[in-house]
Amino acid sequence: MSDLKKQTSIKTLLVIAFGVFIEACAITFLIFPNQILTGGTAGVAVALQPLIHVDPIWTSNILVVSLFVLGYFCLGKQFAIKSFAATVFYPIFVFGLNYVYSLFPTDFFVMPDYLASIYAGILVGIGLGLVFYANASTGGMDILALLIHKYFKIKEGDAVTIVDGLTVILGIFTYGLAPALVGMISVYVCGYTINQTMMINASHRKELMVISDKWNEIREYILNEVDRGLTYWKGFGGYTQDEKVILMCIIDQKEYPEIEAKITQIDPVAFIAVSDVHKVHGEGFTFRQSQRLEQFSKQKA
Repeated sequence: MSDLKKQTSIKTLLVIAFGVFIEACAITFLIFPNQILTGGTAGVAVALQPLIHVDPIWTSNILVVSLFVLGYFCLGKQFAIKSFAATVFYPIFVFGLNYVYSLFPTDFFVMPDYLASIYAGILVGIGLGLVFYANASTGGMDILALLIHKYFKIKEGDAVTIVDGLTVILGIFTYGLAPALVGMISVYVCGYTINQTMMINASHRKELMVISDKWNEIREYILNEVDRGLTYWKGFGGYTQDEKVILMCIIDQKEYPEIEAKITQIDPVAFIAVSDVHKVHGEGFTFRQSQRLEQFSKQKA
């Protein structure tokens, strides 16, 4: 294994470990002391107990093993290995944090349900988001959420919200309506936080689209003065049926005000559309042309 691969593997394990640690903190210091109804295999097991009359421990263990096997076949061997690492970290952190918890007064972490639910959702969302970012899972119902993400193209956080939301709804039959409604706060906050955490290293870039009769002059400005690449193609006005040239390029957010001012100076009636871009990979952003030529030369050699 090369040094780069070793560094990547170590970094991935550290991200997984940190994510699991944050989730364990939420469970130990917020969820258990305040008895917050959340998702996960434990929540499903408790919710199903009145219906199937099976010890929740057995139900939870069966779900964990079954979903891990399902994840192995549907999400790949590498995913299963990383997820196994997370399942090893989890009990270690929970055991250690429980000892820390015992050092405080019994009611030290007891708080209003809605506060515990909100902050538990934030911490669990950050923890799961980091684990998902490393292409792993903490096991159990997270795997089901990732399967929904893979096959239905739903964001990881939204998939977790769906799975945990159904679990909490199922818990109404065991816990009642009020605890379930409090639990839904945690589920929503958790899903939102996962999506935000998954945007780690997201770029603050803008996609700029321009339609103008003076497109060539604008093209020259972007290429030569802004020093950005662009793409252009021909389109037709929906009403006039006139042929138009459409320019598209990705720019840094800080560059936009100056570029907009210059474009409107060139053509005051230019059509400009701007949208946020969260990830950019390619020449000019993640690498320069010189780097691409160097890599190409090495491949040829």
